[in-house]
Amino acid sequence: MSEKKDAAPNADAGGSGGREPLFSRLTPGGERNFLDTLRGETIGGVLLIVGAVVALIWANSPWQDSYAAVRDTRLGIDALGLDLSIGEWAADGLLAVFFFVVGVELKREVVTGELRRMSTAIVPVAAAAGGMAAPALIYLAFNLTMADGAPDGWAIPTATDIAFAVTVLALVGKWLPTALRAFLLTLAVVDDLLAIIIIAVVYSDSLALLWLLAVVACVAVFSMLVRKGITAWYVLLPLGILTWYFMHASGVHATIAGVALGMATPALPLKGKAASRAPARAAEQSPAAYFEHVWRPASAGFVVPVFALFTAGVMVDPSVIGATLRDPVAIGVALGLVVGKPLGILAATWLITRTRHATLARGLGWLDIGAMGVLAGIGFTVSLLVAELAFGVGHPRDEHAKIAVLSASVFAALVGSALLWWRGRVHRARGTVTASE
Repeated sequence: MSEKKDAAPNADAGGSGGREPLFSRLTPGGERNFLDTLRGETIGGVLLIVGAVVALIWANSPWQDSYAAVRDTRLGIDALGLDLSIGEWAADGLLAVFFFVVGVELKREVVTGELRRMSTAIVPVAAAAGGMAAPALIYLAFNLTMADGAPDGWAIPTATDIAFAVTVLALVGKWLPTALRAFLLTLAVVDDLLAIIIIAVVYSDSLALLWLLAVVACVAVFSMLVRKGITAWYVLLPLGILTWYFMHASGVHATIAGVALGMATPALPLKGKAASRAPARAAEQSPAAYFEHVWRPASAGFVVPVFALFTAGVMVDPSVIGATLRDPVAIGVALGLVVGKPLGILAATWLITRTRHATLARGLGWLDIGAMGVLAGIGFTVSLLVAELAFGVGHPRDEHAKIAVLSASVFAALVGSALLWWRGRVHRARGTVTASE
């Protein structure tokens, strides 16, 4: 398709007829959230990739037995019913910090960002839903029709890894419109929320109501303290650990405790006595902005790379590769990420333009949305976690699913970055954007 044809459908964008342009403007809060995320996640994405590469090399080296020995070493506290390996502590314990950061990001988006108004929220919400539904359907198409299929893993290809995707975007997105880049971030935030709901509902054990009530009480106390301006780590951190323990005991995946605490954090500036007690950022911006500022380096720089180190270490040899290529689980995961993500995002966005009589903003084409959809096929952190939840650590199908996630993510990163780089050159040649955007 030529550039002229690509631009043609948007000739009347923002013009007559009262049609609402999509991705044309950001709210101040949405722009601030976007810039914060873009600055904060890039290094984390690089460290995530480094952790995964080290895991793969270690698990396929002459010292591969030591990798399994370290990952499977149990550090349990029997008196508390915590019998977890180091790998499980990374996935169930450390990753709660990552989900806490996701929770405060979600709260900020809902209160001050792109999800605050239906007019701006409907597009990324619909695109995220489409980008999760299509991969799940593709996965089920293979695993319900083949004799050795495993439908339980349907949620594996539904997640987009925001840190990985933002890292790629930062490298190739210099000349892309700001609104298109922000669209990916908002979509990924909604994607995280939907993935969290799936983990909480689908991959939880039998629920213990009393423990859940204890979780609710802890979250309520946490929210009350923060609203009063109390942000001291020696007060809130023990409360957070207690919330995590109660969530673990309740049967809901323990990382959801991080999300609950994050969503309970106020996303508006504190006032009065509460503001005088709180740090400057919490008083001037919000406790959510303060906690995101404090905890994101730990999440991106330590938690997620360590999780990748103990999760991405799958053994890759000819027999495993052969079994993976024949496994409908791996086929469904790979095609779900590579084909389902861009297909679902494109279809959902197109449907919105038809049902809401909206059009793309001037200068944007459907090829831009398609390229962004390909990049959204990078599924890593949450996809690897769901693979473990669906099949169990060390299960052959867990290994096959992880190989598929890693392979599909690399493919989506390479193809998506090439497409976005090309689209950036198109926008630069047209003069529709400047590098400062």
